[in-house]
Amino acid sequence: MPSPIDTLLQDLRTPLERDPAARGWLDVLLSYPGFHAITAHRLIHPLYSAGIPILPRWLSHVARFLTGIEIHPGATIGRGVFIDHGMGVVIGETAEVGDGCTIYQGVTLGGTSLRHEKRHPTLGKNVTIGVNAAVLGAIVIGDGARVGGGSVVVKDVPANATVVGVPARIVALDGKPVRAVPDRPQVDMPDPNADAIAELQRRVAAMESRLAELEPESAGTPWSWVI
Repeated sequence: MPSPIDTLLQDLRTPLERDPAARGWLDVLLSYPGFHAITAHRLIHPLYSAGIPILPRWLSHVARFLTGIEIHPGATIGRGVFIDHGMGVVIGETAEVGDGCTIYQGVTLGGTSLRHEKRHPTLGKNVTIGVNAAVLGAIVIGDGARVGGGSVVVKDVPANATVVGVPARIVALDGKPVRAVPDRPQVDMPDPNADAIAELQRRVAAMESRLAELEPESAGTPWSWVI
């Protein structure tokens, strides 16, 4: 079991390892709201777990005001989690974020139930959630999975899968595209609707071609016969 100091040092090293814009540990310590929000949560979460009323929620509200990142005191955050920029990130009460996850700005780990039960997502290790994505409900995102920006995920995602779209669909698994597209970098996610649009375009082209063939045949036909 790592000590709180080891966990803090890991949280401090994480932005340096994953963000090329980081200019050293002092830069992270002073100007990274994701680091600030996670550090505050590590202090607040034990108070919530001990059943202390009001204070944990008030402290998390203060942290939200200062960082723009809302982490419920009941959420479980693993080691080495990186919240990049972070403005607008919301992590719900029963959410679980595994070690090494990366969460970008505007992400919501939200619930879909009003019951007092597990109602927020569980992220495995080394999961990446893209900008403005919403992961909703008591679902599981497998280790190493990636969620494209703007996606809405409402079903379990297997390990090492890439999902994009609304609702999110799998476009790659274990590093291999599910559809025939070349490998792309993480920030250049394929559009899951492209295949459907391309198919519609092919059908329209075929219909136009067939219509062009039929028009000469009906050129001399009386309108009363056509009707």
